[in-house]
Amino acid sequence: MSTIQPVILTADHHVLLGFYTKLFGAEEIFRVPEAGPVFYLGLRIGDTDLGLVAKTNPGTGAEPRILLSIAVDDVDETLGRVTALGGSVRGGPNDMPWGQRVAHIQDPDGNPVNLTQPIPAQ
Repeated sequence: MSTIQPVILTADHHVLLGFYTKLFGAEEIFRVPEAGPVFYLGLRIGDTDLGLVAKTNPGTGAEPRILLSIAVDDVDETLGRVTALGGSVRGGPNDMPWGQRVAHIQDPDGNPVNLTQPIPAQ
């Protein structure tokens, strides 16, 4: 798994899945949920992970269409330092059903960033 992962917001993940598969040889490595309508597709291209997130209206122009997902050792501790460094907290932290603790922030330029950490198995 990559420490930093780009994630693309898309209204039609089938089109992007086909594009990245045919152009770059992307392989699907992860899907949430495993059955039914897809919210998240994890792809691997070479040694890099790329995520596709289904969003009904991903926006255009000034609306962000891509975000960074950055794995950290401790989401809560990292989140506590965001505002002092000029960023802003947008949501979380929350434990997600796919096994990650996630918080949503923006960097000082307003770029969306997800902080992620694996939830230890019980």
